[in-house]
Amino acid sequence: MTEGWQFNTAPWALATAAAFLAASVWFFFRSLKREGSDGWHVALHLLRLIIAVAVAVTLLKPERVVLAKHSEQPRVVVLWDGSGSMKTKDVLTGEKDTTTREAWLKQQVEAKFWEPLAKRYNVTIEPFSTPPDDPKSLDAETQIGSDLNTPLDRALKQYSDLRAVVMLSDGDRNLGENPITAATALARKDVPIYTVGVGSETYLPDVEVISVLAPSYALINERVSIVVTLQNRLPREVKTTVNISGPGGATGSKKVTLPAMAQMQEMIVFTPQNEGAGDFKVSIPVEREDVFPLNNERTFPLAVRKETLKVLVVDSQPRWEFRYLRNALQRDPSVVVNTVLFHPQIGMGEGVGYLPEFPTKKEDLQGYDVVFLGDVGVAQGQLTPEQAQLLAGLVTQQASGLVFLPGPLGRQKTLEGTALADLVPVETDYTKGIGVVSGAEARLELSTRGLNHWLTMLATDPSANQAVWRGLPGFYWYAPVVKAKGGAEVLAVHEAARNQSGRIPLLVTRAAGNGKVLYMGTDSAWRWRKGVEDTYHYRFWGQVVRWMSHQRHLAQEEGIRFFYSPEQPRRGDKVRLNATVMDKLGVPVTSGKVTVTAKAPDGTSETIELVNEDAEWGVYTGPFIPREGGKYELEVASETADRRMKTTLEVSVPTLEKEGLPAKLDVLRELSALTQGKFHTPAELSQLVNSLSLLPERKPDELRLRLWCHPFWCAGLLAAFVAYWVGRKLGGLI
Repeated sequence: MTEGWQFNTAPWALATAAAFLAASVWFFFRSLKREGSDGWHVALHLLRLIIAVAVAVTLLKPERVVLAKHSEQPRVVVLWDGSGSMKTKDVLTGEKDTTTREAWLKQQVEAKFWEPLAKRYNVTIEPFSTPPDDPKSLDAETQIGSDLNTPLDRALKQYSDLRAVVMLSDGDRNLGENPITAATALARKDVPIYTVGVGSETYLPDVEVISVLAPSYALINERVSIVVTLQNRLPREVKTTVNISGPGGATGSKKVTLPAMAQMQEMIVFTPQNEGAGDFKVSIPVEREDVFPLNNERTFPLAVRKETLKVLVVDSQPRWEFRYLRNALQRDPSVVVNTVLFHPQIGMGEGVGYLPEFPTKKEDLQGYDVVFLGDVGVAQGQLTPEQAQLLAGLVTQQASGLVFLPGPLGRQKTLEGTALADLVPVETDYTKGIGVVSGAEARLELSTRGLNHWLTMLATDPSANQAVWRGLPGFYWYAPVVKAKGGAEVLAVHEAARNQSGRIPLLVTRAAGNGKVLYMGTDSAWRWRKGVEDTYHYRFWGQVVRWMSHQRHLAQEEGIRFFYSPEQPRRGDKVRLNATVMDKLGVPVTSGKVTVTAKAPDGTSETIELVNEDAEWGVYTGPFIPREGGKYELEVASETADRRMKTTLEVSVPTLEKEGLPAKLDVLRELSALTQGKFHTPAELSQLVNSLSLLPERKPDELRLRLWCHPFWCAGLLAAFVAYWVGRKLGGLI
């Protein structure tokens, strides 16, 4: 790099400029001979020749190069990664000893490994992607993650004396632009990036409890099923035991076998025996090769309550399905059963728990958590259109569950055209008959969704569950189902029968407003008792009742029922709040104001006024967006009914950072290669310092004065052209 004038010396450029200049000289002498050589003409011709020379010079792109040497002391910026992934424990400090990436990095920062560079460079130390001390205090729009591009770009823009950048990281990034963008800009400025890759590029031996999926509440002395996701990163099969422990001595365990280098889900069942809310723990023993013993357990919150679920069973005749279902529910200690048996030909059924008629008022119906609707329709001696309307409102507004149990009389075909028709989750065709009867026994076959759905889980893991369902006694009749409606979940299908839409769906569920509906297209679940008594029959219907009434009982006190969706919201989610308030007579309040005061973990409060969207049922609804994570204290109040209740809402904080994943060191290698820097391992940190010490002086900044496109040069040419044209005009040559 040299100073002085530079020209475009390409042969074509030189030839063009020379030809243009020669032509201009020839025209100069020719014009003198033709137009005269008096003083005025000579001046004009000379001006034209000067313009031609200037144009010829412009064609050669003349540039003045000046080298500006740096007088200030060069700077090295050290960037160290403080993101959540740096908590992964996979940095080897000996043959078998390991430490976390974060701890190793902290040791190097505290030891000031850059001190040997201080004599030659100004050294600036900056962390990046460091999460806040209290992530729950972040607003909903702020994401917690790792951004490699922003610190590189900031260093380039902030320091004019930048000579090199040192980045210590695991290479993980999940926010911001691709760091190649900033690295390219640094390369243009002759600023190399020296990287230190912290962490292992492969998984270290580990057995981990990845996640726990559990309900927010459970009933006392009832079986609770949770789904635990386990990861085995050992090169061998692991036989272990998943243990659950919690307040009041609640325990549960299950022996599992984890395949080598595989992930699997297991369903664990336990029975809480004491009321109250607390943290339950899922854990597995530490294997001898396990380098991350802390991730062998996880906690989850669970509120244990003592409640009674109220169920209404409705049918038109005491068929076997009706008798065994009613018997199973009556023997459930947490369920209170009422029965409506129409008997259209002989009158209403009577006995203990039987109602003289189907409830005709919403205050009489709104107390039921689940309604089983058997071989009943809207007809003389059965349901009225008004009662069907009430039942639909109970489901869609009050978050109750509705189970359709059609039968061989085909009376549910009369639901078409009523308020219940849209709630049926399948399409049926009664024009070809009231069902399909076969002399051969057929069975239900679980769908992919049904294999691990809580409703159909009759065993403790999906594979065993499928075996249980295949072994259950089958059926000889099924309803005339065509296909499932949009938005429905098919849990089980006919093992063989199919039509143009595929296999016949016989166990189907779907959301309906605030509630849920379930369709059982056979009438032979009572046969599941064969050889095993109540083992599967009682368990299935018990799970149906609890699953369908779960949301309805999220929070309630005398006179107020409060529920929300989603049940386990994250920061920034739009949560739909629903409240039903009853007056002293148990009638839902349909006028007045219902409010929810939400007190955030930081102490700030927000009041949400709920709107009555259904005047008949008095369901008040409103949106709430939690702006921070943690436990919110909610107070629901109705001055009109003089009702008030308090509950809590746990809001989680989503994070893009994951612990235990391998380091992405290829990203760091690419940044170094692009900028002519070097990549180092943690053991080579001293070599990095030596490399920086031997880094040559920063090249002088090259300042170029591009005469050929400079505004003054262009303006001068334009002025000369104008002067020439005006001169010829005045001289009468134009």
